Amino acid sequence: MIGIYMIVGIIGSGGREHAICQKIYQSKKTKKIYCFPGNGGTAKIAQNTNISWNNTAKLKRYILSKKIDLVIIGPEQPLVNGMVDDLIKDNIKVFGPSKIASQLEGSKIFTKNICKKYNIPTANFGIFINKNDAIDFIKKAKLPIVVKADGLAAGKGVYICENVKSAKSSINEIFNGKFGKAKNILIEEFLKGEEMSYFIISDGKTIKRFQTAQDHKRVFEGDKGPNTGGMGCYSPSRLINKEMDSKILKRIINPTLRALKDLGTDYRGFLYAGLMIVKNNPYLIEYNVRMGDPECQTILPLLENDFLGLIESCCKKKLSKISIKWKEKKSLCIVLCSNGYPGKYKNNILINNTNVNSTNNNDFLFHAGTKVVKKKIFSDGGRVLNFVNLSRNFKESRKNILNNIKKLNWKNGFFRKDIGYKVIDK
Repeated sequence: MIGIYMIVGIIGSGGREHAICQKIYQSKKTKKIYCFPGNGGTAKIAQNTNISWNNTAKLKRYILSKKIDLVIIGPEQPLVNGMVDDLIKDNIKVFGPSKIASQLEGSKIFTKNICKKYNIPTANFGIFINKNDAIDFIKKAKLPIVVKADGLAAGKGVYICENVKSAKSSINEIFNGKFGKAKNILIEEFLKGEEMSYFIISDGKTIKRFQTAQDHKRVFEGDKGPNTGGMGCYSPSRLINKEMDSKILKRIINPTLRALKDLGTDYRGFLYAGLMIVKNNPYLIEYNVRMGDPECQTILPLLENDFLGLIESCCKKKLSKISIKWKEKKSLCIVLCSNGYPGKYKNNILINNTNVNSTNNNDFLFHAGTKVVKKKIFSDGGRVLNFVNLSRNFKESRKNILNNIKKLNWKNGFFRKDIGYKVIDK
């Protein structure tokens, strides 16, 4: 039985997990937090534990020995691998979807087949099991076209190809194993519209919308260059309104959850629909079975509810009794990356001044790729720090963040100065 004061375990090491950890830390229900493995930011408010989530047996023994009441899984890989199912077998309370439900992210083809069967609006697509057939299809297709790796690819397995040459190169990279062994490849039409990230939270019976956002995946300003895990984000999306909300739930979310029930499972956790809005109609691009990164860092500071209480209500299937409340503010996030990302970059570089915005209630600094060595912060990844600001408008938030990044003065990093340009500069 979950008591009033809870010991919480958080799986993951990125900016998303630091944002979750910070929100859990603020809860009056929280007694202690363990992070597996955490980062330089979580080390200040939780106990980082260097146990790999790949070693499920060791992880479970540790969770049980420390009497951890609830485990929250941040990243997609352990969810797709079935960690929720494994922990539940030992009566460990865990927030996240089952292995079957996690295939919504684990296999793009799984999701596309659901779309086809349940008439969920999405881009027209083809599935190919060998390189030659895929290339033959590309030669006859209307350009631009989208080439996707089927499985998990850390947000980088999607290619928007303007010509046959780049499409061939993308197909070769995927089948040659850039994102792991590839049995299939997905090729779909390019939808011209505006993207939106749409989140729900579910306890298996009830679903509630959990904000909207707009991510910026391309590495360079103006949305140029290769895809990354996310260079920045803003929330809420300018595209959301009552009519759009109704369309998304009726045409996309509800049929997907019905499909999972037909497969013998429900959905508990966060579900993130990546959408393309075309002529005021939503089309599903992809699902993620967890909070996005950096969307999570952008959205959670807007939440007024006790976050641990909200998660607890989902574990008890009592989400219907909760009214989710949001601050009447805009939120914007800019990601500071190591020079060279998403290609080769150096780690273990000292970062000073990480307390640049610690005194402002509207400023947040979430660590992503960092670690603590002898009480000092060092870089430990491609995406290093997430600067977030809440304000009356996105322009003000971006200005405040750029000022904070300037104060940090880290010479080994870079960032996009145009995050939110569609809602600020037009």
